[in-house]
Amino acid sequence: MKLDIIRTLSDADGPFVTVYLEGRSPSEDAEDQLRLRWNAQREKLAEAGAGEDTLSAIDEALSTRTVTEIQTDGRVLVAHADGVLLNEPWDAQPGAGDDSSFGDIPELSAYVRERAGAVRILLAVVDQTGAVVRRLVATEDRNLDDSGEETVESRSDEPVRKPREGALSHNQIQRRADEAVKQNARGIAEHLDRTARNWAPDVVVLAGETQGRTAVKDELSTALAEITQDTDEGGLADTSGDNAQEALDRALGSIASDIAAGAALAQVDRFEEARARGRTAEGVHAVTQAAGMGAVETLLLTYDSPTRGESEAVVSCAQVDADVALIDAPLSGDIAAILRFEAPEELGSAELNG
Repeated sequence: MKLDIIRTLSDADGPFVTVYLEGRSPSEDAEDQLRLRWNAQREKLAEAGAGEDTLSAIDEALSTRTVTEIQTDGRVLVAHADGVLLNEPWDAQPGAGDDSSFGDIPELSAYVRERAGAVRILLAVVDQTGAVVRRLVATEDRNLDDSGEETVESRSDEPVRKPREGALSHNQIQRRADEAVKQNARGIAEHLDRTARNWAPDVVVLAGETQGRTAVKDELSTALAEITQDTDEGGLADTSGDNAQEALDRALGSIASDIAAGAALAQVDRFEEARARGRTAEGVHAVTQAAGMGAVETLLLTYDSPTRGESEAVVSCAQVDADVALIDAPLSGDIAAILRFEAPEELGSAELNG
């Protein structure tokens, strides 16, 4: 994950208010409940010294979105005196509760951890005539957040069903049917390519009928084909049914879990290789020092709870266009970095190399 969204925040002047509102099941009194929850955090922030301009900006941000969306998805917001800088869905662990802070830097460690552990799925539920394409984000606890849905209509006016009889007089109809399927598949593949260029999925998943999936796979670009998987679950005719949708969601969750596990293991290999070359930093102080030299290529966070000072390290690494990833390995201080170059000895490379 790139830290570019944090880079924008790091260029702004503080102090900052950071607010996390957990997602809950919508209810008839959702609006009143949300207002009460935010008011509790508002009072806490005001006592900590947050200015009225900053708090009013969050008041307005919460009122401009539907209460149901905030209540269901949760929300993370960052604001300063000039307005709201970040307003994004937040998928906290159930029961995590609301939280807020006021300080010189935005407290975005928890948000970055969630984003780094998420898997972006570009799902196409296809048949031989068209597709429903969904952009899904599977979070660390494998919840699936739907960030958009589009329908790809049939590109060909010809029927896609071949005649059952094998007479020679039907050959032309069969060829037209084959070409119709191919044209429709090409339209779906082109749509997936365009979406992938703008949205950068971790995986493309093809669901639906076998013939449709096969036709689309044959039309995918090489780059997209390399990250494509398919599943027998779901289909345009039955995804509205609870059982079919649940089966498809389970399949997507399994795919996302495998991708996340593979990514974490890959980071372990990268870290060990970099450590052998003297190009790692471990601990908050060492990582922040390396970021100050522009040396951090990838910030690595463990799956445990954020360590003290982690948000400061996140902001420092964002300022040098670093990536961030989760790693399943013991780290000194529960935080580390892979460096772009070996740190000069006079700047403390012995400490940086762990």
